[in-house]
Amino acid sequence: MRTDVVIVGAGPTGLTLACALRSAGIAVRVLDQAPQATLTSRALGLQPRGVEVLDRLGALDTVHARGLPIRRVTITVEGRDLASFPVGLSTRLGGPRALMISQADIESALRGRLTTLGTAVEWGRRVRGVSPSPGGATVHLEDGSDVDASWVVGADGAHSVIRTSVGVGFPGVPIIERFLLADVRADLDLPRDGVQTWMRRNRMLAAFPLPGGDLWRLMALAPDGLENPAEHQIVEFLTGLLADESGGTVRSAEWTSAFRIHRRLADTYRRGRVLLAGDAAHIHSPFGGQGMNTGMGDAENLAFKLALVISGRADDRLLETYAAERRPVAEDVLASTSGMTRIMLGHSHLARLLRDRIVVPLLNRPRVQQLLTDKSSQLQVSYRRGPLGSGRGGLRPGCRPGDRVRDRECETSDGNPVRLYQVLGPGWAILGDGALADVARARLGDVASLQGRKDTLLIRPDGHLAWRGTGRAALEAWLDAALGEQVRMR
Repeated sequence: MRTDVVIVGAGPTGLTLACALRSAGIAVRVLDQAPQATLTSRALGLQPRGVEVLDRLGALDTVHARGLPIRRVTITVEGRDLASFPVGLSTRLGGPRALMISQADIESALRGRLTTLGTAVEWGRRVRGVSPSPGGATVHLEDGSDVDASWVVGADGAHSVIRTSVGVGFPGVPIIERFLLADVRADLDLPRDGVQTWMRRNRMLAAFPLPGGDLWRLMALAPDGLENPAEHQIVEFLTGLLADESGGTVRSAEWTSAFRIHRRLADTYRRGRVLLAGDAAHIHSPFGGQGMNTGMGDAENLAFKLALVISGRADDRLLETYAAERRPVAEDVLASTSGMTRIMLGHSHLARLLRDRIVVPLLNRPRVQQLLTDKSSQLQVSYRRGPLGSGRGGLRPGCRPGDRVRDRECETSDGNPVRLYQVLGPGWAILGDGALADVARARLGDVASLQGRKDTLLIRPDGHLAWRGTGRAALEAWLDAALGEQVRMR
């Protein structure tokens, strides 16, 4: 029996996409090769954009209780504390604060939400490829079985089987040497509400507190000659660095890993009925904590467009706007994180001079701290230059099509209080002329009608402005242009 969408990969990107599609009434199967859900921490940190995504999905309630209140990052260079950077500053963009929380906990929250929506991850389902089929695609599993779907989304990471199977290129280069990671039980005389980073010439060690009292994530640049290290080699090396820098003692290791940072971007995000999202489409340095959040943004953007296409409310040309909006975001993240990585790791005398004398001391300046907070939040992401946006021009002040719309307290058409983000995802919202809500519902389905002033705003499920204006004819014209021909109604 054919399903609407098969999602390969049950990480944050795949789970975000699955929750958003199921909320819109789309049938979904989520396949993952792992035998069960992982409990290791892997990525750390949820940027404000990611917090908003979880909020719109209805998956945020348990996340705050699982995180640690990280307040500060301290950077020590050659034994001297050169910068102390506050974490979790409020942005000037009207969004929530960042959270220090493990990827495993975020995935757990998303799986819980997905279960509530009537779907469970299918573990131990290793995919070996995908091929086109009439009106869809067929996913081929290692056990010899097949799964037919109208659409397939590869959210299966940097080594994506789906991307390789459909022949999408993934050009790029490794940008630095290998990193070593370990989650350890350690006696460490450091505050549990801060992250500590030590740098000496081209050597770096960072310690991140994790829930558990004495549990820490250690991350360091691997020394020359340590290729494909065994677990005990990783632990021994990190234990020595920690003792040298802080006098701390590692008592045991919960998990270890080694990886090489690459900068890669898929040639295209779509090949026929197959789409890519998250690390399957782009990978980059972890500096700045952007990877998981960028993938979740991909998923939310793709979900409402795919739901419209599957429900027959839009033709599949709408899906071309997915890459047109999200690929520039990935390009910007790749450029900014790669540059930051090269400077902070100091692979040359000039880079270390720039880092130690200029870049790190600048992190003490409140203006720089606020600029970095706003940039890393991803709340500045706008699609106004994309095919659904308003473009560069226009003299009208305020929010323009493609821009993010801040969450706010609103009133429904009958006067009941509600937050904007409570009614978004999978639904849309009309803020203003209630008569236009019926116009929007005829093409979009679920549209909340909220009271507003002046121009009427049509707000997308991902919190971005779709249309701003007055009058039925103008809204109908936008809907026809954006959605194309209405194919059928489910």
